Amino acid sequence: MGDVAVGARSGHDGEEHRGRPAESAVPAADSAVTSGSDSGAAEDGRVTDEHTTADDEGPGGPARTPKKPRSFWKELPILIGIALVLALLIKTFLVQAFSIPSDSMQNTLQQGDRVLVDKLTPWFGSEPERGEVVVFHDPDNWLAGEPTTDPNALQTFLSWIGLMPSAEEKDLIKRVVGVGGDTIECKGTGPLTVNGKALDERSYVYAGNTPCSADDQGGQFKVKLPEGYIWVMGDHRQNSRDSRYNQSDKNHGMVPVKDVVGRAVVVAWPINRWGTLPVPDTFDQSGLNAQPNAAGLPVAPQGIALLGVVPVVLWRRRKR
Repeated sequence: MGDVAVGARSGHDGEEHRGRPAESAVPAADSAVTSGSDSGAAEDGRVTDEHTTADDEGPGGPARTPKKPRSFWKELPILIGIALVLALLIKTFLVQAFSIPSDSMQNTLQQGDRVLVDKLTPWFGSEPERGEVVVFHDPDNWLAGEPTTDPNALQTFLSWIGLMPSAEEKDLIKRVVGVGGDTIECKGTGPLTVNGKALDERSYVYAGNTPCSADDQGGQFKVKLPEGYIWVMGDHRQNSRDSRYNQSDKNHGMVPVKDVVGRAVVVAWPINRWGTLPVPDTFDQSGLNAQPNAAGLPVAPQGIALLGVVPVVLWRRRKR
């Protein structure tokens, strides 16, 4: 059948094939198969433009023309926009960079260090714990008299998306030494006590400093914290204007938990100071969390769980 189709399209009434073997028409037939159409062979076996277009279209109609990929310069603004949105979301909900402006947290943090602050866990109801280094908004004009900087447009933009610390936000960074329900006390030069337990602060208090300051400006105190508040102190005890020296403000030196931005978890800059900011071991000592009339509480949940399991076991035995 292939030979007949080729002969019919040649327009020579088959005269050229008289007296020749049947195999002489094979090359023409092969050309037709290669083109993808038995009836699409042109004279002398060449494929016409019409048949090539038909092959591209296929049986289902016109084929889709491949889209020309966008140039890099057209995609660049889109990529930049996505990056900015991601940076803003990260700054708002996950992590933000802050700069250390003073020496009040030496030697844990040095002036000029950049720390990354975890802002995610507070969204899930987590509250500051003793020993954590936290960033918080100025509760009541603690930063009065401190010098302020005037950032340029680029610095303002970078701080807005979280790539630079903000110079306009009035934030402080200190260590939490007490939480709601705690009684904090300083007598003489120390040690600092929490709920009657003395803290061994040698691992983080600035060398040469005493845990408490023997002065009448606030270095001697005893406070009981209500729920929803924390007591903060700098690691450089004799060079830190913290809760001790702001007891005359509206919060009596305490920081509302709602003003806490997040926990500082990593020193990110400079490179030679990379490291984490863990909770010192002294805050894990036994008895620090002890509260009156709380001795029997750990047993109660176990008893409740046991009472809940017994009916289930009896029901399963009866069913069997």
